[in-house]
Amino acid sequence: MDNEITLSFIAKSENEALARMVMSSFIAAIDPTIEELSEFKTVISEAVTNAIVHGYEEDGVGKIEIHAQRVDREIIVSIVDYGRGIRDVSQAREPLFTTKPEQERSGMGFTIMESFSDDVEIYSIPDRGTTVTITKRFVPIQESSRIV
Repeated sequence: MDNEITLSFIAKSENEALARMVMSSFIAAIDPTIEELSEFKTVISEAVTNAIVHGYEEDGVGKIEIHAQRVDREIIVSIVDYGRGIRDVSQAREPLFTTKPEQERSGMGFTIMESFSDDVEIYSIPDRGTTVTITKRFVPIQESSRIV
């Protein structure tokens, strides 16, 4: 393992930006492309927002933990909440499925995470919480394409 980080914060919407910023800084050492960085930030944003909105129903009290490991150019990130959990993970992974249609939620969170990651695993126990583990491999930048 090259590096790892653990971050814990209260489930408030404003902390979603904090999580994105911290995780972006964590991967800076591998020099991701702008596209890779954008995709990674989106994945973090979706996972943390799901924990805040669905795991804790935006109570502003629950805790979210992020644990990330970097090995070479691969990042494994786990986002953990101890909230409501997901009753049917297969259904939650379906594009356009949402438990909050009244809030105009698109139901695309897991679909977006899956499209911008190499692997997404979801482990959830109703009334105990959810862990979303994301793996993303970053393509090596060719030396000739670097700006010196």
